[in-house]
Amino acid sequence: MSAKADTAPSILPRHVAIVMDGNGRWAKRMFMNRAAGHRAGAQALRNLSEQMNRAGYAMLTVYAFSTENWKRSDEEVAALMGLLREYIQSYINDSKKNNIRICTIGDLSRLDDDLRKKIAYLGELTKNHDGLRLNIAINYGGRDELLRAVKRVCRDAADEKLNPELLTEDAFTGYLDTAALPDPDLWIRTGGDMRLSNFLLWQSAYAELVFSDKLWPDYTIKDLSAAVESFHSRERRFGGRKE
Repeated sequence: MSAKADTAPSILPRHVAIVMDGNGRWAKRMFMNRAAGHRAGAQALRNLSEQMNRAGYAMLTVYAFSTENWKRSDEEVAALMGLLREYIQSYINDSKKNNIRICTIGDLSRLDDDLRKKIAYLGELTKNHDGLRLNIAINYGGRDELLRAVKRVCRDAADEKLNPELLTEDAFTGYLDTAALPDPDLWIRTGGDMRLSNFLLWQSAYAELVFSDKLWPDYTIKDLSAAVESFHSRERRFGGRKE
């Protein structure tokens, strides 16, 4: 049996979205500090994305740093930003070793210049890769994204580039951070909590939701495969009814 057959169902959802929750609780359980938990979580993402790429998944979007995470202690925010720099650099260093395309969503304007440049450079390095597309949400919040989109709509309307009366859902989607992406089919949250936490609010209107008790650093491709099996067991009607 092939490695692909061992690690993934034969039919995969086109777009998987994950709230990677539980790093701090994992660290506490392991008698480590929160920074160590975030580092373990970053490595878990690296492992999972590489396995998803080998298994043939097309797209993964993960919640790495939310607009609300700035409320955490200065020490924790600094540790998260340092870890983000480190892993972005490691993805740059390894960009030729795999076929993963790495992109970001969110408002990057609040990040330091050097970090924004690294992110842009990584995107340029991997833009032609045709394996898994990994979208990392950084300084992202669903409400913030919608508000920024509405502001762009208002500017276009004021400049007479858009007739608001003709604005459709499809057209509005073009103003979002995920404008060129399909909506997520499968939306997963680890860590046991059952809430959306402001992640992909517009895009997840008809996503299938799966909540896992696993803390993120312990989440594996086998857990993802179980979520995909649950996804396939459901009837997706998108508001309609199958006769």
